[in-house]
Amino acid sequence: MSRLFGTSGVRGVVNEEFEPRMALDLGLALATQLGNSGKVVVGRDSRTSGPLFESCLISGLLSGGCDVVKLGIVPTPVVSFAVRFLGATAGVMVTASHNPPEYNGVKFYDSSGKAYSGEAEEEVEDIFRRSTRRARWRDIGRVSSVNVLPDYVERIVNSVSLTREFKVVVDCANGAGALVTPQLLRRLGCKVVTLNSHLSGFFPGHLPEPTADNLRDLCATVRSIGADLGLAHDGDADRIAAVDERGRMVEWDRLLALASAHAVRESGRKVVTTVDASRVVDEFVTAAGGELIRTKVGDVNVLRAMEEHGSTFGGEPSGSWIWADINPCPDGPLSGVRILELLDRAGVPFSKLVDEVPSYPVVRAKVECRNEEKERVMKAVEERFRHVFGDVREVLTVDGVRLTLEDGSWVLIRPSGTESYIRITAEADDEKRAESLTEMAGELIRQSREVIKIKG
Repeated sequence: MSRLFGTSGVRGVVNEEFEPRMALDLGLALATQLGNSGKVVVGRDSRTSGPLFESCLISGLLSGGCDVVKLGIVPTPVVSFAVRFLGATAGVMVTASHNPPEYNGVKFYDSSGKAYSGEAEEEVEDIFRRSTRRARWRDIGRVSSVNVLPDYVERIVNSVSLTREFKVVVDCANGAGALVTPQLLRRLGCKVVTLNSHLSGFFPGHLPEPTADNLRDLCATVRSIGADLGLAHDGDADRIAAVDERGRMVEWDRLLALASAHAVRESGRKVVTTVDASRVVDEFVTAAGGELIRTKVGDVNVLRAMEEHGSTFGGEPSGSWIWADINPCPDGPLSGVRILELLDRAGVPFSKLVDEVPSYPVVRAKVECRNEEKERVMKAVEERFRHVFGDVREVLTVDGVRLTLEDGSWVLIRPSGTESYIRITAEADDEKRAESLTEMAGELIRQSREVIKIKG
């Protein structure tokens, strides 16, 4: 039986992989896990199927005895904020984040505003499949509605001050960020031009993932009107992308390197990122006097490592950044403000900062591997990598096997969590070296598969 929860909640194509009854039963399962009582905040993004799944989810929660506070359309980080602000027992966001409009899903948050851990999700899933409990008729929950957006904006405004007036173009992808980020930036004294900032679940401006292809209009607009920078969100505004004043989208790893160094200078020595982030993040954190900790892919894992090491900032090279001093989850509007803070402190054009960050070639590949073989193959990879790579300086096994070599290049061998592949990522000073490392890693995987076949 396939697992219901993926790397970021439950998600699937509407009325095919993710059905209304599933949302109702998930709401009931959550209520059961919470002891058939408590207050749960519920938000949704701008997707056309949002009201459908919001209603079904709420019905399940009410049936299970929980009271529900409806937030309406809000960015995902607002759900995390609202859980703590309203003293709720849990929170649920109805969203499929950066996925196309035919998708939807749900993501759960605990009473501290943190996304549910894998263990908590497994508990909900087990209840979902086996043992939900409904409340008696007299104990079913009640529904209320609250607008917490002004309070969320106020919290961020009070956390930062800018000394310059910036001209910013904001692309909200017709998603929930349109209700927050333009207003937030204006409150901070910015001149704001908006793109795709009317709500539409069809995402008519472009698909909601903030990729270079989807942000061409943003790049062109920043350049044509002489803006200082451009900012962009995905559909639920938990991610951030940026464009410099020359109209160039800033590569994810380079943007993360700048943000990480800024975080070290402003608020603390330790920064957390994932195993797949570029070595340029290491270089910038070290140069700023900080220490970089790497962990498994996924914002839940990043936050867990941040808590373990006392870090106030952690991020993935996808624009998913956590600023724990404000919100214990990826927060796109807050991340946009922190980019402005970085520029304000630097006092130079964005492009100058970006050009100071090296960009190393990255090559990716994948090797077919049956799901039932992955664990044994990865164990063999861990045991045999020195047969192929003779100049290994550092080995990291928190998520797959990441080998850092003597020349600073690295290769990551990591099993896919959703497909029958083992994925390879290699980064080096030049593309030829990165391609060579990818080929060597592919050979290591093939050798490891042969080893486990011989062992039976």
